Amino acid sequence: MTLPLNKTGILTVTLLCFSLASGCGYQMAGRETHIPPGLTSIAIPTFVNKTFEPGIEVPFTQAFLREFILDKRIKVVDRSEADSTLEGVIKSFNIYSVSYDRSGLVLEYQTTVVMDLTLKKQTGETLWIERDLSETYWYRSSSNILASEANKATAIQQIGRFVAERIRNRFFYQF
Repeated sequence: MTLPLNKTGILTVTLLCFSLASGCGYQMAGRETHIPPGLTSIAIPTFVNKTFEPGIEVPFTQAFLREFILDKRIKVVDRSEADSTLEGVIKSFNIYSVSYDRSGLVLEYQTTVVMDLTLKKQTGETLWIERDLSETYWYRSSSNILASEANKATAIQQIGRFVAERIRNRFFYQF
């Protein structure tokens, strides 16, 4: 048998749950990190582009800077002031057509980026290396070349965000 709850009843039950949880020593988590002691700042220089895709290093570097700046658990500073440096090398960028319309024109592309990342202390000691880190994203083609290029640029930005988020999580939780 279930009892019907009105808005007041739902509010009462919700407040009761919160008060019980706070009284039992529960607290919000999520700011704890597992980074080595002494690492309080990081530099993220412009990534190295070893592909034939011009400018691909810019959205990747921006994505990593954004992730660490917004997180605020470690200060993002200039290389000369940093305890550590996160260096990135974009090794490959590939585009494949994955779907076609009835006349054989491409409808959708798949983009894949492969990169290496290295985190070093200011002393030059390597803390970790991530080799052949890859991410894939699909985007729609268009008969308008400008629209297709804009979709490709958006795909590159999305890949940068996905990789940056994954590495930020590794940095703070799985060091």
